[in-house]
Amino acid sequence: PAEYTDKEEVVLWMNTVGPYHNRQETYKYFSLPFCAGSKKTISHYHETLGEALQGVELEFSGLDIKFKDEVMQTTYCEIDLDKAKKDAFVYAIKNHYWYQMYIDDLPIWGIVGEADENGDDHYLWTYKKLEIGFNGNRIVDVNLTSEGKVKLVPNTKIPMSYSVKWKKSDVKFEDRFDKYLDPSFFQHRIHWFSIFNSFMMVIFLVGLVSMILMRTLRKDYARYSKEEEMDDMDRDLGDEYGWKQVHGDVFRPSSHPLIFSSLIGSGCQIFSVSLIVIIVAMVEDLYTERGSMLSTAIFVYAATSPVNGYFGGSLYAKQGGRRWIKQMFIGAFMIPAMVCGTAFFINFIAIYYHASRAIPFGTMVAVCCICFFVILPLNLVGTILGRNLSGQPNFPCRVNAVPRPIPEKKWFMEPAVIVCLGGILPFGSIFIEMYFIFTSFWAYKIYYVYGFMMLVLVILCIVTVCVTIVCTYFLLNAEDYRWQWTSFLSAASTAVYVYMYSFYYYFFKTKMYGLFQTSFYFGYMAVFSTALGIMCGAVGYMGTSAFVRKIYTNVKID
Repeated sequence: PAEYTDKEEVVLWMNTVGPYHNRQETYKYFSLPFCAGSKKTISHYHETLGEALQGVELEFSGLDIKFKDEVMQTTYCEIDLDKAKKDAFVYAIKNHYWYQMYIDDLPIWGIVGEADENGDDHYLWTYKKLEIGFNGNRIVDVNLTSEGKVKLVPNTKIPMSYSVKWKKSDVKFEDRFDKYLDPSFFQHRIHWFSIFNSFMMVIFLVGLVSMILMRTLRKDYARYSKEEEMDDMDRDLGDEYGWKQVHGDVFRPSSHPLIFSSLIGSGCQIFSVSLIVIIVAMVEDLYTERGSMLSTAIFVYAATSPVNGYFGGSLYAKQGGRRWIKQMFIGAFMIPAMVCGTAFFINFIAIYYHASRAIPFGTMVAVCCICFFVILPLNLVGTILGRNLSGQPNFPCRVNAVPRPIPEKKWFMEPAVIVCLGGILPFGSIFIEMYFIFTSFWAYKIYYVYGFMMLVLVILCIVTVCVTIVCTYFLLNAEDYRWQWTSFLSAASTAVYVYMYSFYYYFFKTKMYGLFQTSFYFGYMAVFSTALGIMCGAVGYMGTSAFVRKIYTNVKID
């Protein structure tokens, strides 16, 4: 966005064209047989990493537009319509193709053409009527009206024309994006109501957890101190039960400690990335610049790699892990490998479709370089710090040499059942927000209410921790000490519900179709859900771990 002098060149960039219902399926504007204006000289355009990944393909329209310079209707080129070109346009009109352009970073949408009622004749809009609002020496508003319907008949010449009208506007430059936002959609009563609802759930759950802690622990501790005064004979008859039975096994290392600690490290990193990106988005309006949200997220992800190393490395050391270099590699590359693998698969389909979403080779190399030369070294630093600062096992109870057998218990106390039920409440606290996030990603809405998103993230974390603590307490009371994976998975199962919801959203809320869009949707939704699950799992485990330490610290053991 620049400040212009009178008569200075204003560039109209053509971005992409694609079906209205498949927002992600985009092609270069000139992949349709449009013709370009005659003007060739142009100030150069550099794309950022975020734009390259999101398939922004800006090309010069060739239209001659100068600041505050009115242009009456002028023909800028003619399309020689042969049969192939006609078929291309007819296909585009049948599939409701839109195109997108930019003037001074403001997006403008136009429709390619329309069919008549019975769908026999197809018409192309040939006249772009631009109305540009300026405030001082800056552009603050752009409107496009498409006119000039021309019937598509092979072997005719179709003239394309444009006009430019300048008008003074009172819109402040800072507020020029407001007209693209949809307050009635995002600040809907339902949105506020869902936040309030989740908030009540948080209060209820926190109350429940503190009640469980207060009642049971007080009773248990009272019984313990009474036992101190009994003689040995009475103590043998005392009803030792529940969570104190497993004090010698509760701090045993989890099974597969290498994978487990890598997951916890990655989850802590995803949590810190979410937090930082949401705060940055609240402070800076990231939605006003193409691809800036994605660029910011990649940068923050790379910068927070020490978090991953620190938590993963220290947990692995505490669990007595020896192969710490392997753990560091797995922790560092778990998420990037998942994202890049999905992107690679979808890329093949995008290349096959010649879509602008196909990620250029140079961009892939850049992302790989970030992984190897930024993420890995920072992860190493974090791992070394984590191992040395908090890698010593300092558990409140000694671990017995021989693991005790796990008794039979009721079916609903089995870890598998607890895992399935654990995700329902956290999903309930976020699923309304999911609708808004999905709609802004898969349809033409700009998400800007990051304050809501922050609240939802906080609520999600509190609900997740409370639910996993309750689940773990029941599990330990059933004398099952396998709480580490259970607490992680019961929190992570939220992701399964989110992915199931995304199926509902696809079939009932969107009008998407075609192999490209379907694979794109379900591929990236799977990545999103997995990342969300790993984050929730890590949050749940960290909270539960603090709870378990707390209750076993006060137990007096001979």
